Amino acid sequence: MRRLDLIRLRGWSRLVGRPPTRFLGRTIVTDSIVPQNDDVDEAKSQSPKFNQTAFKVFESAAITFASIAILGISGYMYHEYYQHRVVAKIRRAFEKGDPSLDLAMWSRTGEGEVEWVMRDEQDVINRAVSGKGLGRYYLMIGEKGTGKTSMLLEAMRRVSALHCAMFEAHADPEIVRIRLGKAINYDYHEDYIGSLFSIRGPRDTTALLDIERAFDKLEEVALYEVKKTGQPLVLIVNSTHLLRDDADGENLVELLQQRAESFAASGLVTMIFNSDDYWVYERFKRLGTRLDVVTVHDLSREKSVESLRMWRRKYFGDEPALTTEVCNKVYDIVGGRPQFLNRVAQHRDMLCLARSIVDNERTWFLNQCGLLGMDMDDDVMESGKFSGSAMLLMKELVDMDKAYRTEHGEPAADDDHVLPSLPLWRARQVMTRADYIQKYDNLNIFTIDSNSMVRADSTAMMEAFRQIAATPGFDKLLEDTLDRVSQIESLGRTRELVAKDLVGGIGKYKITFEKGKEILVQAVPPPDDGDNDDD
Repeated sequence: MRRLDLIRLRGWSRLVGRPPTRFLGRTIVTDSIVPQNDDVDEAKSQSPKFNQTAFKVFESAAITFASIAILGISGYMYHEYYQHRVVAKIRRAFEKGDPSLDLAMWSRTGEGEVEWVMRDEQDVINRAVSGKGLGRYYLMIGEKGTGKTSMLLEAMRRVSALHCAMFEAHADPEIVRIRLGKAINYDYHEDYIGSLFSIRGPRDTTALLDIERAFDKLEEVALYEVKKTGQPLVLIVNSTHLLRDDADGENLVELLQQRAESFAASGLVTMIFNSDDYWVYERFKRLGTRLDVVTVHDLSREKSVESLRMWRRKYFGDEPALTTEVCNKVYDIVGGRPQFLNRVAQHRDMLCLARSIVDNERTWFLNQCGLLGMDMDDDVMESGKFSGSAMLLMKELVDMDKAYRTEHGEPAADDDHVLPSLPLWRARQVMTRADYIQKYDNLNIFTIDSNSMVRADSTAMMEAFRQIAATPGFDKLLEDTLDRVSQIESLGRTRELVAKDLVGGIGKYKITFEKGKEILVQAVPPPDDGDNDDD
């Protein structure tokens, strides 16, 4: 590196890199080629700094990339592990054993074969629960206490609940969501921690969408199980009638039925619905193409006697067996309803308890649909309509029963009960209302079967109907109640006209009807008192 130094000095001068010299008023130009130490040091120092900066930048980039890569790989591995874990948990839910079955069997004692009265419908249920009802889904419909849930639990017990799951319906879809998740061991991603890896989980949404997600996972598991074992899964929805008959309830029923239809078409899952009320069957009837309806009735006389003896041995094992005469008397009072027969078998005096069951049914009916007569207030007119319609239908059934007994005579001692029934459309004509029958069905007063036939909810309720209809003054009370309802409705349709400013206070109004189209109102002046005085 060369440097040109121009030095103007007085006296001594010093060329860079040489000894000082003396000059007089002259300009000395020197060309120095000696490199400077400061510049060399600066150049040397800049090179290591650049290398250090570049290394730090590369190091930071590598660390950032490695962190992102580790985070991404970890998140992906966790997500795949979680998905596999969800499927594995659902598969475990369909292994042998079920919480509903365990709770039901907890009260049963003994290690041997459980005593059970076989019914005609049991074979169909056993076939469906064992996975042999491919391509169909089922709706069990029957009155409360006819043994529908017990039949399902018995069918599950026979297969040790293998490939079966069961949950109870509820009016709130959120509770249905929780119960479905518990039945199939699905947590709806509530234990998902993918947010730690910046992976967004399912967004918060409605219960219906969560139920749809649960069915998606169930479909994935069912596909695996069918390929592995060739047997479909079985999902039982108990007490479907508890769903509300409103917009939310209809949406949930529609979702369940759509899934049941698709599962039946693919042969992956057999769904079984259990309901006490007729309205569920009406909803399913609209869209059902692969639906099989299983109607569960009361037990026959023979099955009722067998059931009474079986339950009596269970509760009073040391006592002598019941006689056929006593069992027939119990059947004549309460019929073949398993719910009533079980209660009667637990009591020492079975006939006394059977009569009290009839009294309870009569009290229930009168509490819900009691007549108020002519003293009914106009504010409770709707209650009067509800009660009057129920009593009209009850009276019609009692009259049909009397006519049948008159024509065919009293039933034989060994005959089964045949309750009088009439078509649903005819029942609505008798009641003069079309909307009350579903409420009566919900209250377990009347029942509607899958053939749309209306009858008393049970034999005990029919006996209560006979007692109420035979009460002195019942017909008069019913007539007075209906007349009072008509009066209140008439008052609601009547408008009062107040006549004011009569002529002289004693005038009159003349009202003329012209062919029912016009009303002419004229003021009639009073007679002239002055003319009468002159006469």
